[in-house]
Amino acid sequence: MRKELSTGFNERQYMNSGEFEVFFYKDLDLNHVVDHSHSYYEVYFFLNGDVTYDVEGKQYPLQYGDYLLIPPEVKHHPIFHSTGKTYQRIVLWISRNYFETMCSWSEDFSYSFRYVSENNHYHFRRDFVTFQNIQGRLLDLLEEIHGNKAFHKLNSELQIHSFMLLLNRITYDMLHQVPAVYENVLYLNLCDYINNHLEENLSLDHLASFFYASKYHISHVFKDNMGISLHQYILKKRLQASKNGILSGIPFGELYHQYGFSDYTSFYRAFKKEFGLSPKEFREQAVLPKGY
Repeated sequence: MRKELSTGFNERQYMNSGEFEVFFYKDLDLNHVVDHSHSYYEVYFFLNGDVTYDVEGKQYPLQYGDYLLIPPEVKHHPIFHSTGKTYQRIVLWISRNYFETMCSWSEDFSYSFRYVSENNHYHFRRDFVTFQNIQGRLLDLLEEIHGNKAFHKLNSELQIHSFMLLLNRITYDMLHQVPAVYENVLYLNLCDYINNHLEENLSLDHLASFFYASKYHISHVFKDNMGISLHQYILKKRLQASKNGILSGIPFGELYHQYGFSDYTSFYRAFKKEFGLSPKEFREQAVLPKGY
């Protein structure tokens, strides 16, 4: 059972933290909030109330589970149609500097907010399961930030990164809803290409470029169909091929490089983990005469 995490409305429109803050608001008598903007990114998650939200003059009647992505300097405010219902929402603020730091590590973190800024589309409405997932992640983050468990600051940072990736996946799925038959064809073509190019570059970047599909979509389609990650599949295929290479007499010094391993040590460890034998032990066992 979660402890009570809600707070009364905080009128400040600036951040105390230089990184991120999250609030769980429940208000009964709030009837007016002025149009405003701020210097940070905001994720607004609506739970309850009789509210339409205005963002840059576009008005969105809100339903349970809707959320808004509001970039810096974008004007917005709620419009209250009645005060008889509790106005309940979760709000996440991420400072511009912290957001840019995430994006410097990987530009994929900017995917959703980049889409919002380019299309002036701030409102999202997804299915119930998706909404429950978002809500749960935000409540976990809120509880971690205000808790006193060991390493809570580090865990909060991991959670904020994970949450932003979740939002980006949701946005991507919304924008790339494709027929199942296409995904099946893509999966089969991926398998065929991998099996015929084990000695070549099979990085996710290369596959995405070759098949004209996003890295996330390729990973998602492959995992859904195969049950393991694309990386695991390629590794297993290369290790199986290396067994055949050992039986063909290819020297170990050539073998590891031929099948995409950076050095012999990494090849050795992967081979032994997969087959329970070192490459040398496998070769020696394979050449033993029958009945030995």
